[in-house]
Formats: sequence, structure tokens, C-alpha cells
Amino acid sequence: MAAALPSWQALLANVLRFQAGWFLCVLGGSWLALAGGSALIAWHLRAMAVPGEWRLLLGFALLGFLVDGGLSLLGGFDFSGHTRVFGVMPLWLWMLWPLFATLILHSLRWLWRYPWLALLGGATSAPLSYYGGATLAGVELAPWLLPAQAVFWGALCVLMARYYPRWVEKL
Repeated sequence: MAAALPSWQALLANVLRFQAGWFLCVLGGSWLALAGGSALIAWHLRAMAVPGEWRLLLGFALLGFLVDGGLSLLGGFDFSGHTRVFGVMPLWLWMLWPLFATLILHSLRWLWRYPWLALLGGATSAPLSYYGGATLAGVELAPWLLPAQAVFWGALCVLMARYYPRWVEKL
């Protein structure tokens, strides 16, 4: 369904919904992240999703479990005191992935036209987000984790920039 709001207001609402979800996950813990994050995703799907966008959100949820779960198993995170999904990572961290995916076809759409800017944005903003989230949630990060996140997210954003038109066609 197309949003009833003017386009700039819909995009701003998209960013604010994600940011609210980010804080809810990081500060609220796993159960609040599950309830609130699910509600925000449902709101997004009702308010502004394009047909088939749910597949993108599901794909990012799976990717997040593989990436952050793998990094957790390699010792990148110390989640002392946090309940883990399948013993790997907290639900609140996993929930951030589909929440991020709500931005891809909307508020970040402009970014995919500029691969170098996408690379720079992914390589800088993702590690900063991980650092801020870890600090607020009381999670210790291995010294190598943020550089690894910079490489991964920079590469992922370049791939999104390159293949964005094909993704939109397949949705």
C-alpha cells in the first residue's frame, strides 16, 4: 500500500520508525524488542511496503542471524547477562536486521544510485551503530569486530547499490 502521507513525510516516518525500533531493541531487551519490533515492522508493512517487500525483511532477518550469529560464535560479542536465541545471540540484536531492511526500499533508496557513497555509509554507520548499541546494552566487543563490521557492511551496501534495480523487479 502506498503511504497517504506526502513522500518526504513518509520517508521521515520510515526513518523515525526505524530509530524508535533501534532504541527499543538496544535499551528494551529481547522481549520488548520482539513485541515492539514486530509491531513496528507490521506498521511499516501496512503503511508503506511495496508488494513482496516482506521477502526482503525476511532475507535480512536470516542474514542477520548468520552474520551476527557467526561473529558471536567467533567471539566478537560478549553477551554476558543477555539471553541468547539458540545460544548464539540476543533476540534484540537479531531484530535490528529486519528493522534495518525497512529502510532499503524507502529512505535509503536514493543511496543505491551512488555505490561509493553506499560503501562509505555502510563502512562507517554500521560500526558506529554497533558501538553505540553495545555501549548502551552493556555488550563487550572484541577489538577486531568493528573493523570486520566495516568491511562487511561496506561490501553489503555496494552489493545493494549494484543489484538494487534487480531486487525491485523481483519483488
